[in-house]
Amino acid sequence: MTIALPDLAAIEALGARIAARVQPGDVVALSGDLGVGKSTLARAILHALGHRGEVPSPTFTIIETYDGPEMRIPAVHADFYRLEDPSEAEEIGLDDYREGAVLIAEWPDHAGGFADEAQCLSIGLEFAEEGRSAIAHGGADWLERMP
Repeated sequence: MTIALPDLAAIEALGARIAARVQPGDVVALSGDLGVGKSTLARAILHALGHRGEVPSPTFTIIETYDGPEMRIPAVHADFYRLEDPSEAEEIGLDDYREGAVLIAEWPDHAGGFADEAQCLSIGLEFAEEGRSAIAHGGADWLERMP
């Protein structure tokens, strides 16, 4: 499924559609080149889930958690760009963070990938003639929930 994202409003709308469908245990895996909008889409999802503050990029912290009372469900925003080996995701306790939360993962391939998981919604972002485009693939649990 390909989704045109001509402007920021379209990215925010996609984030809202994803946020309306995520469940605890889900992974939203965001891939694409530097600067294509992965963090922008992650912020849109987090805001649509109820977060009202800033959403810093987790490039250096690797993981940021969002579990306040305003959140529809707890969320973990991870940026795996700096990982040199997928085993490092295990070392930082990723599985513990994921329990009962949705994981929004930038650069998922650096953490070993999640596409084989039934609860994974993979979104590849690309630059397009007008803005960007998103190519979405859902695992088995997403077949009825595709945004």
